[in-house]
Amino acid sequence: MNLAVGTGLLDFEALDRAAVATTPFPYMVAEGVVHDRDLEMVRDDFPPITQPGVFPVSGLRYGPAFERLVEAIRSRDLEALLERKFGVTLAGKPLMVTVRGRAQRRDGRIHTDSKDKFLTCLLYLNDRHWMAEGGRLRLLRGPDDLDDMIAEVSPSGGTFLAFLRTDRSWHGHEIFEGERRSIMFNWLVSEAALTKNLARHKLSATVKRLVGHHGG
Repeated sequence: MNLAVGTGLLDFEALDRAAVATTPFPYMVAEGVVHDRDLEMVRDDFPPITQPGVFPVSGLRYGPAFERLVEAIRSRDLEALLERKFGVTLAGKPLMVTVRGRAQRRDGRIHTDSKDKFLTCLLYLNDRHWMAEGGRLRLLRGPDDLDDMIAEVSPSGGTFLAFLRTDRSWHGHEIFEGERRSIMFNWLVSEAALTKNLARHKLSATVKRLVGHHGG
């Protein structure tokens, strides 16, 4: 694979260097996947999200740098790299791209992701250095203890996390409220799963807009 081709705003060499851990579930973490200058442009072009929650990218407004990032995420180059890293087939599986701009206090509760999801990726688009105590994603050994972690991933700008969804892919984070920007993309198990998840996110986004409009 020629890592210089079709990479857009993603540093594929940084992704390629990242090791995949296998216990207790397969995951990889790479830092500096978006370079400083590109990160600044993407942050400037980030969708104007004022509510907590996850929003389908198709329903958002954003600038050209963010659009280029979405194109890189949807590229066959990235899909092929992740297939090779995790030893799986992603081609033919539907891809869902969503965006988060803010976190609320109830976010971060321990979970594994739904069985609709096959591979989950998170690319954080915050400042380069995350200073808050909360909001750091923890990959966990079980469902009961946030301190029983195998890894802690800072949501610093340009940090990338990918993991295969399993019945043991527990993760969560300590309470944080405020701006916490990320783009999440999931390869799903079927088109039916994509339709269901997009409908759920779109309904949630509509409710949040209505509540915000009426000052609730």
